[in-house]
Parts: sequence; C-alpha cells; structure tokens
Amino acid sequence: AGAARGRRAAKERRSAGEEVEGGSMALRRQVRLRKEFLYRKANEAKDAEVAEKKRKIRAAMEAGRPIPTELRQDAVALERDMALDGAGGSGAGARYAEGVVAPLDDEYADLGQTPPHVCVTTSREPSSRLKQFAKEIKVTIPNSAAVNRGNHKLSELLQAARRHGFTDVVVLSETRGEPDGMVVCHLPLGPTAYFTLSNAVLRHDIPEAGPLSQQAPHLVVHNMESRVGKRAATILRALFPPPKAESRRVVSLV
Repeated sequence: AGAARGRRAAKERRSAGEEVEGGSMALRRQVRLRKEFLYRKANEAKDAEVAEKKRKIRAAMEAGRPIPTELRQDAVALERDMALDGAGGSGAGARYAEGVVAPLDDEYADLGQTPPHVCVTTSREPSSRLKQFAKEIKVTIPNSAAVNRGNHKLSELLQAARRHGFTDVVVLSETRGEPDGMVVCHLPLGPTAYFTLSNAVLRHDIPEAGPLSQQAPHLVVHNMESRVGKRAATILRALFPPPKAESRRVVSLV
C-alpha cells in the first residue's frame, strides 16, 4: 500500500511539473509572437509614412507646384524609389496610405483558411435573459461554445481560451436585465472591439419563430465602407466559417 501511494504521489508530481512546463512554454510563445507582431507593426508604420511622402511629392510634380519644404531634403532619394516603384507605387505601404487596404493584420492572415472556434460567455452573475441571449448567439455562430464564466477574471478566461484553441472570445453584458454590450476579442494577439447593442430581440420574443438553421451563413456587409467600418466588418466576419454554396442562411452586418 505504501509503495502504491508513493508511485501515485510521484505520478501526480510529474503531471504537475508537465502542466507547469506546458504553461511556461505557452507563455514564452505568446511573448515571442507579440514581439514579432509589434516589430512588423512598427515597420508597417514606417512604410506608410514613406508612402505618404511619395504621394505628396508625386502630387506636387503632377500639379507643377514646388515640393513641400519639409520633403525637399529627402526628395532625391524618394524620387529614385518612386522610379523603382513604377507609376503610382505598388507597395503595401502605399496602398495603406491611400486607404485602399487596412493596416497590417497578421491576426487575420488565415481568415477563411482556418475555421474559427469561438467561445461565447457573459458578464458575471448574468440574468436569465442574458443567458438566453448567449445561447442564441452561440447558435447563430457556427462552431462556437457557450461557456459559464462563473467568478473567473477576464484574464483567466482568455488564458484558458488560448490553451483550448479558441480563435475568438465573445463576452456579452447587460444593464437591468437587457443585453446592451458585446466584446469581441481575437486570439492570441487581438484586436479587441466593443459593440453597443440596442433593442435586442430574442427568438422567443418572436411569435411562432421557426428553428434556426445550423448552416454556415452567407454574410451581407452593407454601409461599412469607412476604414473603421471595414475593420469592424473584418472582426465580425472572422467569427463565421466560410459558407457552402448551397447554404440558404444569411447574416446581415449593416
């Protein structure tokens, strides 16, 4: 009996040690990914600044105006780069400076390639209506899981979501029993967005509402053409997997 207890204790110590080591490796990987992302982000900001200078020089040359005073010192080198770029410039920095594409979003580089796995939860001590709303959001988003938050801190919830392979976390909040807020956090490095909800209508509020389809929906995005609108649309689009052509379900983002 004593030998069995000793073996069991040794096994538990090994298991605890492996868990600690695994958590430490995950933390180191997260720190490394964040440093790489910030480095690429800084490079992108420099590229965008150079592209904006080229745009101003090109506009001045086409209009026959003098080159702006603050750009004259770098004008020769920039003109040489513009000649290599070709007409209009073709780099990602130029497209970002002109507002054609969003900034560097490595967090969404695999959008549409890897199916999302979404964790849906609520604020602490949710009302019955918020719990029902969370269930409906869970049904609306394919491949999602509703998680009871309990008394866990948000940081603890995000760490657990990373360990279990979730790509996004949706946190629903309420005021006086009415759902009025939704936080969407993309893992592992963000971004995080807060959406205000108003006049939320649950399915059981609609008389004779039919069953909800489980197909991946086609997304209809309308009137979200600004840079912020496109960013918000990308954040929400990342929650849904690519639909099949025969799918007859539609989700509108207006």
